[in-house]
Amino acid sequence: MTLLSQVTSQEHVRESTRTKWKPGFCQLFTITTMESVAIFDSPGKGRGLKATKEFWAGDVIFSEASIAAVVFDSLAERICHNCFRRQDKLQRCGQCKFAHYCDRTCQRAAWPEHKVECGAIKAYGKVPNENIRLVARIMWRLDKEGSVVSDMQLTTLDELEDHINDMQEEDMKELKVDVHNFLDYWPRTSKQHTIDSISHIFGVINCNGFSVSDQRGLQAVGVGLFPNLCLVNHDCWPNCTVILNHGNQSAVNTVFHSQRRIELRALGKISDGEELTVSYVDYLNLSEERQRLLKTQYFFDCTCDHCKNKTHDDVKMGGKEEDGAKPSEEQVKEATDYCFQMMEKMDKARLDGDYHEVVKICRQCIEKTEPILADTHIYLLRMWSTMSEVQAYLQNFEEAAEYARKMVEGYMKLYNPNNAALGMAAMRAGVTHWQAGLIEVAHGMICKAYAILMVTHGPTHPITKDLEAMRMQTEMELRMFKQNEYVYHSMREAALKNKPMTMMHEPKSVEEGIKNLFHRRK
Repeated sequence: MTLLSQVTSQEHVRESTRTKWKPGFCQLFTITTMESVAIFDSPGKGRGLKATKEFWAGDVIFSEASIAAVVFDSLAERICHNCFRRQDKLQRCGQCKFAHYCDRTCQRAAWPEHKVECGAIKAYGKVPNENIRLVARIMWRLDKEGSVVSDMQLTTLDELEDHINDMQEEDMKELKVDVHNFLDYWPRTSKQHTIDSISHIFGVINCNGFSVSDQRGLQAVGVGLFPNLCLVNHDCWPNCTVILNHGNQSAVNTVFHSQRRIELRALGKISDGEELTVSYVDYLNLSEERQRLLKTQYFFDCTCDHCKNKTHDDVKMGGKEEDGAKPSEEQVKEATDYCFQMMEKMDKARLDGDYHEVVKICRQCIEKTEPILADTHIYLLRMWSTMSEVQAYLQNFEEAAEYARKMVEGYMKLYNPNNAALGMAAMRAGVTHWQAGLIEVAHGMICKAYAILMVTHGPTHPITKDLEAMRMQTEMELRMFKQNEYVYHSMREAALKNKPMTMMHEPKSVEEGIKNLFHRRK
C-alpha cells in the first residue's frame, strides 16, 4: 500500500508516545502470565498494581483478554461483533437480526458467546442498550465459568468498586432504568440474580469499562471489561499506557484464532516495586479540570505531583514571550476569553458540517490571538489542530501542514515524550507535510511518530506497521529529493495525476477528539 492510499483511507486520529529504547523494547510475544506484577495497598488509592521486576520502554508488562465486550449501539451495523473490525459489508445474524459479522468464520467464532444473547434478543423483541448487553454477557460467562475465568485473573468482579453510593441523582435514575430493563431482558431460563448483584456489575462497568477500538486503533467502537486492568491506578503523568491488540482472527479454523486483548506497556524505565499507573484523562487539560473530571467520572481526588504543583498550568494559559517581553495579564486574559468564545462558534460550525465557516472562524481567532498567547496555550493549540485537520480535508495542504507543525511543537513542550497523543499528532503532521510536498519535514515527523508508537503500540500493531511503510517510502523519496529536486517534484506530480487524490474523510465532531481510554457512558 502506498503512502497516498494510506493517507486517503485514514480516519482522524490523536494518540501516541516516545522514549529511550532498552533491551526488550521490540517484544514480539505477548506475556501470558501475571508474575511480573503484584497487588498492593497504594497509599491514598486503595488497591493497586506494582512491578515485581524491572521494565524498560516498550515492554509489555501484561496482556489480558476481556471477560466480555460489545459493540456500541451506534455502530452495531458497521462493526463486526466478533473481531471489532470495520467492514463495508457485514453479514447479519439470521436469527436475532442484530449481530453482524465479517463472514462465516467470525460468526462461528462468536457463536458460543452470542448463542444465549441471540435467544434473549429474540424473546425480548428488541435490542437492549450496550450497557445492558455487556452486563448480560458478563453474567452469562460468570454463571458458566465461575468468578475467576482465567488463571491470570488477579481479582474477582465482586472485589471491584462500583461507586454506586457516590453516584449523582441523575446517574442513579439511569442505573435504575437499566436494571429494570435488564430484568425484562434476562431470560427466565438463565440463573436468576439479586438486584444488588446486577447493580454492582452495572456500577463496575460504569467506572471501569475500557473502550475497544477498531482494528487500526483509530476509533472507539465498543466497550469491554478487563478485571486486572481495573487494578491499575491513575496518574496524570503515568509510567504505562494501554493499547488494544486485536490478535489474529483471520484463519478459517477458529482453533488458530488469538484473543482480542489489552496490553499494558511501559513508557520508560520502571523499577522493581514501583506502582504501575495509567492516565484516565488527557493531560492537556488544566490540573483543576483534570481533578474535576476524575472526581465526577471516577469518584476520587487526584493527588499526583502534577496536580498538586499545577505543573504546566502557567504555560497552558500563558502569554507569548519575545525578546524577554511578555504581554500584560489583561491582554492574555482578553485573548483567552476571545479564543474561548470563538471555539464555541467553531464547534457549532463544525457540527453543522460548514467547514469553510470553521476555517474563517479559526483564521480570525488565530490572527488576533497568536501574537499574544504562548505556543503552548491550550486554546491556541485547539485552534491550530482544528485548522490543520479541516484544511487537510479541504485539500489546502500547505496551510494544513503549517498548523500541524505548530501543534506538534506545542505538544512536545507539554506532553510526556511517550504520550500517545503526541505520537499520533506527529503522524498526522507527517502525512499532511507529505501531502503538501514537504518531504524533509514529512520524513522527520513520520520517524518521530514511528519511534513513539514502537513504544506505545509495539511493532505488530497495524498503525505501527503503516508507519513503518510510510517511513520507508518517505526515506526513499527524501533520497530522490536530495539527488535532484526537479526530478523528484516532476515524478511526484506525474504520480498524483495518474492517481488523483480523493477527498479526506470528513473531520469528526468535537466529541471525537482525544478519547479517554476508560469508557464512560454518555
